[in-house]
Amino acid sequence: MKKVALIMGSKSDLPVVQKAKQVLNQFGVGVDMRVISAHRTPYEAIAYAETAKENGIEVLIAAAGKAAHLAGALAGITPLPVIGIPIKSSFGDGLDSLLSVVQMPKGVPVACMAVDGAENAAYFAIQILALKYPDLMEKYIAYKEEMREDVLKQDGEIQAFS
Repeated sequence: MKKVALIMGSKSDLPVVQKAKQVLNQFGVGVDMRVISAHRTPYEAIAYAETAKENGIEVLIAAAGKAAHLAGALAGITPLPVIGIPIKSSFGDGLDSLLSVVQMPKGVPVACMAVDGAENAAYFAIQILALKYPDLMEKYIAYKEEMREDVLKQDGEIQAFS
C-alpha cells in the first residue's frame, strides 16, 4: 500500500525526487509519485491534499524550486505531516527555494530538508512511519547500525594508515 506521497512541482524535479523514491523502495515503503504544481494546478493540489489521508497516504513529501510553495500549500490543507524538499534553482543556489519552504506561519508546519535533500526527506518519512509500523522501525535501526559499522571500519582503516 502506498504510504508516502512524493509530489514534485515539475517533472524537472524528478532527478532529485528519484533519490527519495529509491530510499523508500529500499525500505519497502509504497510511494504515490505525482507532478502537481501549487501555482499551475492549484485545484488539483487542493484535491490531492484533501483526499490523501482517506487514500492511505500517511506522509507527504513535496519538492519544488524557485517560489517553492508546494509543501506549504499542501500543509495548509492536510492534517498529515508534510516534508519539503527545496530544489536548487538557477537563482541563489536554491536559497530562494529553501526560504519558500522553511518560512511557514504558526500552525502550518513543514519539515524542511536541505536544498536537494531528497534522501533525508525519505529517511525522515521512514522515521515518522516507523512510530506506527514496528517492522519499519526494525529496518531503520538496522540501517543506522550499518552506518555506524561503516564509519567504524573507516576509522580503523585511517588509524592503520597513520
